[in-house]
Amino acid sequence: MPSMLDVVVVGAGPNGLTAAVELARRGSSVAVFEARDTVGGGARTEELTLPGFRHDPCSAVHPLGLASPAFGAMPLGRYGLEWLHAPLPMAHPFLDGTAAVLSRSVAETAASFGPRDAGAYRRLVTPFAARWDTLVRDFMALPLTALPRDPITLARFGLAGLPPSTWLMRRFKDDRAKALFAGLVAHVIAPLEGLATSAVGLVFALAAHTAGWPLARGGSQSISDALAAYLEDLGGQIHTDFEVKRLDDLPPARAYVFDTSPLALARIAGLGRYYDGYRYGAAAFKIDYALDGPVPWTAEAPRRAGTVQIGASSAEIGAALRAASREGRAPEAPFLITAQPSLVDPGRAPEGKHVFWAYGHVPSGWDGDLTDAVERQLERFAPGFRDRILARATAGPPQLAARNANYIGGDIACGAADGLQLLLRPRPGLRPYRTPHPAVFLCSSATPPGPGVHGMSGHNAAKAVWRRLNATG
Repeated sequence: MPSMLDVVVVGAGPNGLTAAVELARRGSSVAVFEARDTVGGGARTEELTLPGFRHDPCSAVHPLGLASPAFGAMPLGRYGLEWLHAPLPMAHPFLDGTAAVLSRSVAETAASFGPRDAGAYRRLVTPFAARWDTLVRDFMALPLTALPRDPITLARFGLAGLPPSTWLMRRFKDDRAKALFAGLVAHVIAPLEGLATSAVGLVFALAAHTAGWPLARGGSQSISDALAAYLEDLGGQIHTDFEVKRLDDLPPARAYVFDTSPLALARIAGLGRYYDGYRYGAAAFKIDYALDGPVPWTAEAPRRAGTVQIGASSAEIGAALRAASREGRAPEAPFLITAQPSLVDPGRAPEGKHVFWAYGHVPSGWDGDLTDAVERQLERFAPGFRDRILARATAGPPQLAARNANYIGGDIACGAADGLQLLLRPRPGLRPYRTPHPAVFLCSSATPPGPGVHGMSGHNAAKAVWRRLNATG
């Protein structure tokens, strides 16, 4: 290791690794320090239940992974990353045995909403889908440090996306479209009435129509492993089992980049109360299942979907979000996001068996057990589900926070994704990656564009670091 590194990165999650790769590609000497014994952050794969069943403890499906400009510019396929697609990106079943779908086809999606809303949905998404390649680059680079590639489309998207999702859903007459869209917004655990929640739902829908909602073959760990291998080929170094408590624990460097929570960064770098205004949101209660067979969905579409949203109506979904995020209680009928990795990646489980992934929302720090409520909800749409269970591994907010220090109180979004904080994180301003210390930067999901395995927070932060390195010679 040189006596003075160009960049030290703390935290080997997808954003930290992406920042390290971006800087190493520019010729910087880079070292990454990770507290756990392997890289991964929120993109890991482990045997949590029974031998041979490989689960993703956090993120499993990656709506913005394939669409990510950062990942798209890297030769990650050379390092073992292979994206897999289920026949349907997502399905949303209802109690009458039917389902709405989020398909690669806008027409198929619209048709699943019924004749009263098909046209409204097509008119909503088609103009943006046609310009997705430039729109996603502009959107994921916010707040902009350069002129947008397509300012007109970005402005139109802002007009549609800035209002609360409850306003956008007024375009629809029936609840099938409203429920599916409400579920999309709930992926960031944001109340439906929040500012810019329309944009959240639109981005997830557009990603499905243009790039799909892929999974990584072998599990999400494959994404982290590919990033790490590429970094090492570029000359970067990775040190695991290295907990950082203060800056003095790290080797001398011209810049330090933190893939951590803002509070951890402030503690380590001595920034005092700089991030005290940063808010953490509701938490997740996660269950990983080893199953004796596929989930026995009543509706046909979920049997072909990589992701299945579970919420009987838009009202039920809204009530579940309010209970967890505003009322301080676990919902009686939780909204669930579920994933079926072995549907497209049978090597994730022994022959004929399946892994299944589900989580619902609970208050921050909640220490109860949501297992019965989750399984009662699943049984409404897949009778006999409990009979398929071979083993389960549960993780409530305390366990999630123990696994990943960024998930404070069990908040897997690394900070509340509502109100102005959805747009301006971790603090109001146009330099979200900078800190009061001129050589210290933040690159976690607490910075734009926020949660998800896409690496764009790391990508954007790397640009800010590179400007700093150039300015200081």
